[in-house]
Amino acid sequence: MNMAHFLLIAALFVMMLVCGVFWGLFFALSRSYHLFSPTELAKVARIIVANLEAPMRNLSLLCIALMGLSIAFYPDKTSWGFYVVITSLPLIVGALVITTAIEVPINNQVVTWTSENVPAGWENLLNRWQHYNVVRTILALLSFVLFAAGTVMA
Repeated sequence: MNMAHFLLIAALFVMMLVCGVFWGLFFALSRSYHLFSPTELAKVARIIVANLEAPMRNLSLLCIALMGLSIAFYPDKTSWGFYVVITSLPLIVGALVITTAIEVPINNQVVTWTSENVPAGWENLLNRWQHYNVVRTILALLSFVLFAAGTVMA
């Protein structure tokens, strides 16, 4: 196995982990968050944020770095596989931008909620998080599929 193929497989593996967390949150939480009271949601959010904050920051950075190296070392830069891999990069970056610019600030608000300080209109905030979580998940999964296809074509 040469360096280019190793980088592609390593990037695909790390990308699988990142996308798996996004899909897992969508599948396990987003579809049922409306069943929780605001204080229950705050408790769940505190646990999830504590568990995922540092690992996802590191995995996300590693994912982008490995994808960039995969593009730089891709074996045939004139092939469709190369262009598919390149296309996957802005999609995962878009998913990560949504995470850091929209979802993390909402999470930071939710984790502070107690039974005494739940804001009026809290449902609108959660609906916004839900909308962007769906968009993020779709972008990440599409990126994964494209990167996997480009890896197979290499």
